[in-house]
Amino acid sequence: MKKTVSLALGSGGARGYAHIGAIEEIVKRGYKIEAVSGSSMGALVGGLYASGKLDEYKEWVLTLDFLDVIKLLDISFAPSGLIKGDKVFEKLESIIGDTLIEELHIPYTAVATELLTQKEVWFQKGKLIDAIRASIAIPTFFTPHKVDKRVYVDGGIVNPLPIAPIMSHISDITIAINLNSNKPSVKNIEISVKEKKETEEAKNFFQQLLKNAEAKFSQSNKTEEEINYLSIISRSIDTMQNILTNYKIAGYRPDILIEIPKDCAMFYEFHRAKELIRLGQKLAKEALDEYES
Repeated sequence: MKKTVSLALGSGGARGYAHIGAIEEIVKRGYKIEAVSGSSMGALVGGLYASGKLDEYKEWVLTLDFLDVIKLLDISFAPSGLIKGDKVFEKLESIIGDTLIEELHIPYTAVATELLTQKEVWFQKGKLIDAIRASIAIPTFFTPHKVDKRVYVDGGIVNPLPIAPIMSHISDITIAINLNSNKPSVKNIEISVKEKKETEEAKNFFQQLLKNAEAKFSQSNKTEEEINYLSIISRSIDTMQNILTNYKIAGYRPDILIEIPKDCAMFYEFHRAKELIRLGQKLAKEALDEYES
């Protein structure tokens, strides 16, 4: 009989591609995932898996190079966020459709942050695409998302590794995938010359994007604190999520913890799907080998 799994998927931007490889390894080993929760990219990948659409999404992201990613970004220098995300979510909606969370074949929870109350919110019913979009609204980069007149931003702000939502589900083991680990990066993952070049291009592009946004704000009546807000918050996200993740793991210790180094990719490097999926597979294999032995 297959061992059943409750799975928690952490936030971490583009590093979330590693969730895909990890899930593939878990399923390949004969485990049966019976409940899934996620924050931000974890909510996206978890929702796609629960809806049976993860393979279709994987096929799409594997085709994306740096220029494709740039074309998907509808840049907006509004104070609420640099990127509207409409083009990305139009594509996601074409994959997911009007699926309701209640219709999924396994229990699913997306964690988001309600902006005004600063509270953690669990989406466990309603439209799947709304739950994902609410959970994935990275502050300053993606604009917040409204659901039923409430404004939501990235779930990783309050809970970057949502283990608690899966604890009530009866399963043989719990597995959590942390995208903000302090572990050293894996050095033997093959990276092509093209991938290295595009990674440098992505870094330069987003650095320039932040500079342009700051220049725009500095010409208005914004305060000095607001002018520096974008660059400060972007550099602080990983640190904040690492601290919160360690706290969540201490409170809800999973049976298996798969740790993805936070320095393996910046959160905006969405052109690196192939490399990061391979990394997720490799690190999941190592963690499962250790558990099974």
